Amino acid sequence: MSTELAWTSSACSHIGKVRKINEDAYLDKPHAGLWAVADGMGGHAAGDQASRSIVAALGGVSPAPALGVFVDRVCDCLQRVNQELIAMGAEKHRITGSTVVALLALGPGCAILWAGDSRAYLLRDGALKQLSADHSQIELYVKLGLIARDQAANHPLSNIVTRAVGTHEALDLDRDTIEARPGDRFLLCSDGLYRHVTHDEIASLLSRGSASSAAQSLVDLTLDRGALDNVTVVLIDVADARHLEDSTPHLDDTQPGLSMSEGSGKASL
Repeated sequence: MSTELAWTSSACSHIGKVRKINEDAYLDKPHAGLWAVADGMGGHAAGDQASRSIVAALGGVSPAPALGVFVDRVCDCLQRVNQELIAMGAEKHRITGSTVVALLALGPGCAILWAGDSRAYLLRDGALKQLSADHSQIELYVKLGLIARDQAANHPLSNIVTRAVGTHEALDLDRDTIEARPGDRFLLCSDGLYRHVTHDEIASLLSRGSASSAAQSLVDLTLDRGALDNVTVVLIDVADARHLEDSTPHLDDTQPGLSMSEGSGKASL
């Protein structure tokens, strides 16, 4: 007999200490089993509009009877947004693009979809695993052995992505599937997090406390280290539904300049 799972989540987004506009956006819809982070591409026209368009469109995806159908609907949605952003960019004679990473959950099954360098992680049994692989110039160099992994974060080409929504006629999404277990904690984030916080530090902070407190701790550490970019994190917890029947979610206070939601199904638009 399979265990019925309950999904709860918390999200934070901060403009950082250097940028004048927050080009990140997130979707936090635990009741729909859909979460996403989109990072508007810096230096391009209306990067914030691109990321918000993605999140708004995903928020309208209808429920599906099976995970495969759910994945198809999300992919179709992103393909439509891709065409809209290309048309918008053509009118302005400039590229209007954004990365995207999304987690879809239906029963114990879940899927990860992504384009660009926004990431998905899974903390399971105390070990942190990166589920997505960056679509970036620097990741290609690492795979080719041209530079070492520990040189990637500070490399001059670290912000150049090779896939994104709104940059090519055919949107090429990567995907993976995984069966969730009670106790799992997923993280979706923009590159503003891992540019400042190491893999081991992310694992340590994810291992502590509630999703809301862990999310805020990740953002706080990024801010402490200068936050050269916008930073957005979405944490998703998986639990045995029987253990949550009598629990009441707690909403932490927000801090100035911080957008935060917890288990509310809200989108940051």
